[in-house]
Amino acid sequence: MKIDGVAYRTIWLADDGWGVEIIDQTLLPHVFKTIRLETVEEAARAIKIMQVRGAPLIGATAAYGVCLALRQNASEHSLAAAVDLLASQRPTAINLRWALEQMVLAVGPLPAEERVAAAYHKAAEICDEDVETCRRIGQHGLGIIREIASRKPAGEPVNILTHCNAGWIACVDWGTATSPIYQAHDLGIPVHVWVDETRPRNQGASLTAFELGKHGVPHTVIVDNAGGHLMQHGQVDMCIVGTDRTTAQGDVCNKIGTYLKALAA
Repeated sequence: MKIDGVAYRTIWLADDGWGVEIIDQTLLPHVFKTIRLETVEEAARAIKIMQVRGAPLIGATAAYGVCLALRQNASEHSLAAAVDLLASQRPTAINLRWALEQMVLAVGPLPAEERVAAAYHKAAEICDEDVETCRRIGQHGLGIIREIASRKPAGEPVNILTHCNAGWIACVDWGTATSPIYQAHDLGIPVHVWVDETRPRNQGASLTAFELGKHGVPHTVIVDNAGGHLMQHGQVDMCIVGTDRTTAQGDVCNKIGTYLKALAA
């Protein structure tokens, strides 16, 4: 997605082909700063202190953390130590464990001299796969937004309420909950987003509002308790939220406050 007209992903290789660049999300929305990761310890710390956050991005960062570890030492012991270190930073993030498992499967059987190149290839593949997954999520949601827009007077926006941050800065690009919003906006479908502040970390006010604004999507930050009132008065056409866990039955576990929105909706 775009920051002041410049396209970014949340994680990418530096120009030298081995260092890893990320956006320091602890400084948002006040300061936009990218930082360089050169060691597995730096990647682990970025996950721990939430310079990167959101399960998909955490997984991608962990994958590149393995690359950085193997670049220093491609031994079996180094691989195992890197996986243990990275896995311990956010044990509740399923993408973290999944990405590490994928990296071990990709490089574990290889001789040491082949592991670094294979690791970087797999990490890039994990990132690209996340982008495509999020794009496809957006395609599904876009159909719903388009259908709602067709029933509204010309030029009247589709009002969408979202909670927490399941945006592109929580993923590698596009986001999950925000992907349909961005795709609708980019196609010229009028949308307006009600952004819950999302206490206790204010990830809606500080992150979702930041990324929507930088991409040019109209939005309004609201206090968490305002969502039900807006729905009661017909000012919300649909709610899109993220999910930290989704059960086989379709139940969603998400940030505190999501349940109240579901009840009101």
